[in-house]
Amino acid sequence: MIRLQKFLADAGVSSRRKCEELILQGRVQVDGKTVTEPGTKVEGSEYIRVDGKVVRPGREKIYILLNKPAGCISSVKDQFSRKTVIDLVSGIRERIYPVGRLDYDTSGLIILTNDGEFANMLMHPRHEAEKVYKAEIKGRLSAGDIGRLRSGVDIGNHITAPAHVKVINESAQRSVVEIRIHEGRNRQVRKMFEAVGHPVMRLERTAIGGITADGLEEGKWRHLTEEEINMLRTKYGDF
Repeated sequence: MIRLQKFLADAGVSSRRKCEELILQGRVQVDGKTVTEPGTKVEGSEYIRVDGKVVRPGREKIYILLNKPAGCISSVKDQFSRKTVIDLVSGIRERIYPVGRLDYDTSGLIILTNDGEFANMLMHPRHEAEKVYKAEIKGRLSAGDIGRLRSGVDIGNHITAPAHVKVINESAQRSVVEIRIHEGRNRQVRKMFEAVGHPVMRLERTAIGGITADGLEEGKWRHLTEEEINMLRTKYGDF
């Protein structure tokens, strides 16, 4: 017997956290009955549906690294029919979804998978995977600005965790800065730079959990290697 949300995550429906939300929203049925308690246990032989669609266990696990262009939605579907990260991946039969999000106007690396436990591992609040960004900002950071970013800034109802900040090049008009964070709040990097008076003009995620693009062109994707998957599990698998 396993928890219903784990069964759904293992079947590739979504991350375990998202599967819990689906259950709470009354979108999951077990043998024809709507279940709203995430702790419900199942054997896996039941007739389980999500939004009316049958969920079957035992799917092939898929792990993809995508270099997302700006102007693309980090979700499976978009209500306004804008291009999504799923539209950029072809030839994959399994239902996959993005691990976390990248803003519509932010480019860079994002992982897609159908492995709910793997997704939950990377997004777990106790140790969210490190993310590295290259930000082109207005103006030049002062020593005080850098100190605030490194110690944590108020981005509205949240004080960010300490970040690693490195200025790559700078001028009075614009600067390029590398910033490393472990959190994943909505538009966090943009809000951090806005908080110190330097709005972001362009933002790119260059690494996730130590994995870099390594020649992967914008708009292209590849499967994660076995070594990369094992490295991520070693780093973040103790939750």
